[in-house]
Amino acid sequence: MTQTLPEFDPFAPGFTDDPYPQYAALRAAAPVYQHPMGFWLLTGFQDVAWLLRAGMSVEDRNVAQGPFRELRDQLYGEGYDAERPTGLSMLDRDPPDHTRLRKLVSKAFTPRAVQALTPRITELVDGMLDAAGEAGQVDLVDALAFPLPFAVIAEMLGTPPADHERIRQLTGTLVRSLEPVADPAMVAAIAAADAELTTIAGEMIAWKRANPADDLLTALVNAEDDGDVLNDDELIAQTLLLYIAGHETTVNLIAGGTLALLRHPAQLARLREEPALIGNAVEELLRYDSPVQASRRVTLEPITLGDVAIPAGAFVMASLGSANRDERFWGADAAQLRLDRENARQHVSFGAGPHHCLGASLARLEASIALGQLTSRFPGLALDGDVTWNGRINLRGPAHLPVALNR
Repeated sequence: MTQTLPEFDPFAPGFTDDPYPQYAALRAAAPVYQHPMGFWLLTGFQDVAWLLRAGMSVEDRNVAQGPFRELRDQLYGEGYDAERPTGLSMLDRDPPDHTRLRKLVSKAFTPRAVQALTPRITELVDGMLDAAGEAGQVDLVDALAFPLPFAVIAEMLGTPPADHERIRQLTGTLVRSLEPVADPAMVAAIAAADAELTTIAGEMIAWKRANPADDLLTALVNAEDDGDVLNDDELIAQTLLLYIAGHETTVNLIAGGTLALLRHPAQLARLREEPALIGNAVEELLRYDSPVQASRRVTLEPITLGDVAIPAGAFVMASLGSANRDERFWGADAAQLRLDRENARQHVSFGAGPHHCLGASLARLEASIALGQLTSRFPGLALDGDVTWNGRINLRGPAHLPVALNR
């Protein structure tokens, strides 16, 4: 009798609120899983960690002909990725392009450079929490989780004043391109957001050329002007990547981390009793509910994982969220939040290998200050209504997190 495998269905009702039951079923029955649409999904920790470090491609042009590529070309049109300026970011490029692009921006994210931001991040958090405390009841996403990382990355880049709410809407649409999309209307919305953000980034770069300063965007512009092979489209792509990745993921970490603590009052109480635990607490929160749920690779040659053969040219999704809950690696309490977990930092929420998240140290710092201050300043912190999730499969997190601060 043939075993019926559970089907990975990210469009199932409730999946974006809680994807973990589906992942648990897949880990148990088919940790290396080929979806009927043609892509592959890895859900076990060891397989995911190996794939991230294995030097696979991230360029969609290497996907072989088959059901997955046919569906993608049908939805997006052939050559879509090659035509998108944002498709030129280091996130979407293999060496040597990836190496060259990453080198240009990596100096801004050294441990020393990031630690130097501590006073400014602390100042921003204090101001936002002062305002929230006066209000008494706030949506924590709007009051802290979104504006903090947005302000930090904007200041690092040195961008001119901008319509933050419009950019928030556009980036929220654009990041849907990082997940399965089967709706032609959403595909059109993604393309429109991509085009508008490209125009905004171009205007920012033009403004920065006229108003240079000691910031990351000036450094990128000068690198291009000094004869580096970074062209205008690549410059726009790196600017947008930093701008988007610099806030979209940390929003989920701060909001999702706060929610996890509120849902686990004993762990929240322990953090208040042991504030020095905040560093490891952030690692455990990253593991427990990864702000980025998946990362993709394209095989350049056949590979075998366990007893399953994956052909060359396969589009493979590594489920970071599932790997971070794999009982075979984390133990029987993998689905539980435990802030003192000794190996919490071994999570794969920042990826691994050549594409390990460049801003990991910045995200850790922002979350440590924000969550540390929030939990210590407001002993009465409590949920104050229903949580609304953002409906995303990959960059998943609360869209609205109503809290009372002074109960």
